[in-house]
Amino acid sequence: MEITVAGVPYATARHAAGAVLADLDRLHRELHPWQAGSELVRINAALAAGNTVSIPPEIVELVSLSQDYARRSDDLFNPAIGALVKAWGFHADHYAPLAPPAKTLAELVAARPSMAELSLDGTTLSSANPRVQLDFGGIAKGWALDRARDALKRAGVASALVNIGGNVLAIGKKPDGTKWKVGLMAPRGAGAMAVLPLADGEAVGTSGDYQRYFELAGRRHCHLVDPRDGDTDCALQAATLVAPPGPHAGAVSDAATKPLYFAGTKAALHYARRFGAQDILLVDGRGAVWVSPTLAPRLEWLDPKPSSLHTLTP
Repeated sequence: MEITVAGVPYATARHAAGAVLADLDRLHRELHPWQAGSELVRINAALAAGNTVSIPPEIVELVSLSQDYARRSDDLFNPAIGALVKAWGFHADHYAPLAPPAKTLAELVAARPSMAELSLDGTTLSSANPRVQLDFGGIAKGWALDRARDALKRAGVASALVNIGGNVLAIGKKPDGTKWKVGLMAPRGAGAMAVLPLADGEAVGTSGDYQRYFELAGRRHCHLVDPRDGDTDCALQAATLVAPPGPHAGAVSDAATKPLYFAGTKAALHYARRFGAQDILLVDGRGAVWVSPTLAPRLEWLDPKPSSLHTLTP
């Protein structure tokens, strides 16, 4: 996590940033999908047992948003597949290069856990499908960006850049009147391949195969598990989306990259528009870069510019 605050006295900036970091630390413990004592572990145990469970307000909001985003993405964004993520070994700080047994994988896919199978009544949650296991790793960082933005603004901060694990949101402009800028990483290279200026309230997120992954029998397996077949085949190297300003810009920048990643170059723009976005960039499995017509003129390419550059079409 990195919070850059400008335009206010140091004491104000330090207090505001400290409050945000404390909230994020608390949420990290509450939303941890495998750490004993977390709220999410407690909730998943209740769902697996077929019980109705009381949930805190933050998880109420995450469930509600996730159900909406799952519908928009045709369930390509699906936080209900926590059991699949665990089966691939990604519910661990250190994971071994092992594939789950084919039978286990087939059973979990056949159970078809989805956000639609969750019933939310106020602050109580239940599901008729015991295979529904929540893992908010695909939205929590972006959702936390929105909380951080709101908290900073309440503290009087009008100029800041918030980075939570590579999901970034801009507040206002820098004191010199220029836009905050972020680097878009080269999945197989060192450092950034392009610089992107962000308007006030915009958020940018990336899903890729280059941070949490392992290699087995010559194949790369990343933590992005396809809800349709339970596969971890890395068809793309990265999918980036810029979410327009709005109350859930951060959440959208995170969640919407999952359907982009799984749908690939042919349908990515279709899904981006379902989330109210149009600025996207994909890096396919061969390393070719695909950019939407609206994002291309905003990018400041760094040397060397991608040798294979294409325009995404609807």
